[in-house]
Amino acid sequence: MSDMIAWRPEDDPNIRPPLQEGQVYRPDILNVIETSLDGLSGELRALSLDIHDHPELRFEEKYAHDAYTAFMETHGFQVTKNHHLETAWVATYTHRQGGRVLGINSEMDALPGIGHACGHNLIGISGVAVALAAKAAMERLNIDGRVVLLGTPAEEGGFGKIMLYEKGAYDEMDVCLMCHPAPGPRHSISLTGCLALSFITVEYQGHTAHAGLSPWEGQNALDAAVLAYNNISLLRQQIKPTHRVHGIFEGKDWAPNIIPDQAKMQWLVRAPMTSEMEDTRRRVTACFEAAALASGCTAQITVTSKLNEITQNKALGDELADVVLKRYGAIDYEWGIKSASTDFGNISYLMPGLHPGFSIPTIPDGGNHTLGFTEAARSEVSHDACLVVSKALAAVGMRVLTDEAFFQKVKDTFEEDKKLRG
Repeated sequence: MSDMIAWRPEDDPNIRPPLQEGQVYRPDILNVIETSLDGLSGELRALSLDIHDHPELRFEEKYAHDAYTAFMETHGFQVTKNHHLETAWVATYTHRQGGRVLGINSEMDALPGIGHACGHNLIGISGVAVALAAKAAMERLNIDGRVVLLGTPAEEGGFGKIMLYEKGAYDEMDVCLMCHPAPGPRHSISLTGCLALSFITVEYQGHTAHAGLSPWEGQNALDAAVLAYNNISLLRQQIKPTHRVHGIFEGKDWAPNIIPDQAKMQWLVRAPMTSEMEDTRRRVTACFEAAALASGCTAQITVTSKLNEITQNKALGDELADVVLKRYGAIDYEWGIKSASTDFGNISYLMPGLHPGFSIPTIPDGGNHTLGFTEAARSEVSHDACLVVSKALAAVGMRVLTDEAFFQKVKDTFEEDKKLRG
């Protein structure tokens, strides 16, 4: 894209990028998608604001669970509540017999203290919108197939999608689609991926002593944590700029006149590919071990979870780009959530998946996980941008259901990606 300036709230949303000429696949399907979602916009915005006004942390999304399931039941979907997990749910629609299965995800959880600062209210209603648009096209044009909308809890560090996959919630899907808001150029949709991620917990155990009377009798677990933190700060000079290492440390019953015998650290290691992340994680682990040795403490190092990078299925992505460039706006390969991580990455390793970002107007220094983004996620312009990407995703999903040659290309692309990963 030539315009690489982030979209700001004061920018005129009526100024749009020039569109490419040419026909999209099955314009009759896209016309039904657009008409249905334009008609549902008011209901979807009310649902989005309702979710935004009731932020809930991971695995606590009870209000969102009830709001989404009631909405989908009202719109003719068969709903299963508490689907494998207490706050997960699934809404399905089947037209006629046979056909492929279009999978969609709706996220629900918010962040501690800052609410929907990652825009999961928009992600949630986008999944709903794609499912409703697909249902409308299938009914109006008599298209065989099945839509499975999965309400996924705990994306923010809870690995909800991975748990649901392991319990079979994704088994019948042929592809899975979702999207994510982020800063970016005006009216752009991003096909960047994201980083692979590893969660590491480190617990140092030492020995208490009187910090003034006999400090030599202690082994200082806080010293171990500080050493590890500084080791990693120095390591950052030697890791690639696309890699990320960040963490915190904490303790219990600390006091300045007692040598601390316990310290706990939480660390995240990220890199563009899972194999790169694992290489950097080995170097980070050496920093933890060195700190234990230097302080005379013991270290328990636990890799708690791993997220894969998103593998954007190129066939699905190319189709999305074709629809966006001819009907809606611009495609971006620089913004999106490319330096963040998500449990959808694991899903994209297991089946053909597409997870575009979409830009919404944000203030300077008001990107994801800030209070500025919380406010941005409830604006009317952001809602409109969410509906645009939902229309494009619905069009991609309907091509999966209606075009056998295209679906074969999607599957072939997925298998090629698996081979490249080794």
